[in-house]
This record gives sequence, C-alpha cells and structure tokens, in this order.
Amino acid sequence: MQRPAIFIDRDGTLMEEVNYCNDPSQVRLIEGVREGLTSLKAAGFLTILVTNQRGIAKGLITPLQYAAVHARLVELLDPALLDAAYMCADADASPRRKPAPGMLLEAAGEWNLDLPRCWMIGDKDIDVSCGVQAGIPSILVRTGHGREAVGAEAVHIAADFAEAAAWLLARVQEGWRPPSL
Repeated sequence: MQRPAIFIDRDGTLMEEVNYCNDPSQVRLIEGVREGLTSLKAAGFLTILVTNQRGIAKGLITPLQYAAVHARLVELLDPALLDAAYMCADADASPRRKPAPGMLLEAAGEWNLDLPRCWMIGDKDIDVSCGVQAGIPSILVRTGHGREAVGAEAVHIAADFAEAAAWLLARVQEGWRPPSL
C-alpha cells in the first residue's frame, strides 16, 4: 500500500542555519520542530529528510562530520521522528540536487510513496521548487533562509515548521488539495 510522506529540508527548517555545519555542538533545533514532527507522524505521514550538502564536495565538511551532525540532529529530535534521510553532496546541478526532484523520486520508489499525497517543507525557494518539480505541494517556512525567500510557488508560507505542520494537517483533515501543479 502506498503511503504519504512529508519531505523536509534540514538546515534552516529543522535546525538553526549554520553555514556548512560540520560540528555537532552547533546543532540547535528550531522551536516546535519536535512537536510538529510528532503530529505529522501521528497523522500517518512518513517523515523524510532531504538535504543538499555541497560543503562535502567543496571540502568544507567531511562525510564523517556530516554523519556526526546528522546523528546529533536525530538524537535531539528522537530517532522515531525521522523515517529516512537523503543527502546530495553534489556541488553542481545534478538530478539529485535540489531544486531537482531526484531525492524525492528516489525516496518515493524506495518507500512506496503516494506522491499525490506527499508534501515538501523547506526554507528556500529551491526546496519549494523541488516539491513542485516532483508534482507535490510545498510550504515555505520563514526560518533560516526563508526570511529572504520569495515563495512564489509555495501553496503556503508559514512562520516556522510547527506552524507549517499545523496548517498542513488542518488542510488534510478538510480534504483540501492544491490545484494541479
């Protein structure tokens, strides 16, 4: 049976933005993230992290540092709140690097996802565009880089992840679906 999922950007969406974060001690959850993820999981969504990490290709982050930062994020959240994580270390445009939808499509195949019932949440226009290119609605959050983002393709703009989760769940309960993307 196909399942719905929420695709979520990492830096600036779940955790405070730290340019090329390579130190687990710098990981700070954005307020309300744990509660937002808990409510999405309770509603039956898989929660899948999708993150560009070009700092690896640029030599600013090692794969071991990325793994340590990710482990700290999961520890602060609770391991049960993220079902999967996909990372793209490419520095240049590639089918997996957001705004391209490769990581979302890869996850959809591996997790048997029902893309028409999936959503994307992120703090950059490239996150929103990634969702749109995968054919799913996207929500822009005003944390991280979201303060400067335009959000033209977003179906909703929220103050933060917790507000995005609450708004999304209210729309799902109402049976609302955005116009065809």
